[in-house]
Amino acid sequence: MLEEEEPETYVPPAAQQRSLLRRRAASFGHALRGVWVALRSELHLQFHAAATVLVLGLGAYFQLSPTEWALVGLSVASVWAAELFNTAIETLTNLVSPGYHPLAGKAKDVAAGAVLLAALGAVVVGGLVFGPKVWALLPR
Repeated sequence: MLEEEEPETYVPPAAQQRSLLRRRAASFGHALRGVWVALRSELHLQFHAAATVLVLGLGAYFQLSPTEWALVGLSVASVWAAELFNTAIETLTNLVSPGYHPLAGKAKDVAAGAVLLAALGAVVVGGLVFGPKVWALLPR
């Protein structure tokens, strides 16, 4: 015997909008929890956090221009994003391949390489933005 499907209940558009907003808010909560979990468990991300605090302090001290802030902000965000992707890839790789496998090692190495490139790019941007400002402070 086939079960009868219940007719869909009418949901007013305003209620649908509130539901959508709640789901979006929950998504941000999940994302922030992911950053927090990675920050607590990953030593490299803790290093990046300390570097971020230092860079923000230097930026405030040197009164960076909006363009300089944009470059520094994009650099910091790219390093954090690369590190979070790396953490996710390593965690997933450990789940599906707990033992050693050359492809698992390759995936981890490539993800770590992405972090390295983002960090090197951030160092270059930092040198270009902060270098002349620090140089101007040095006694001659």
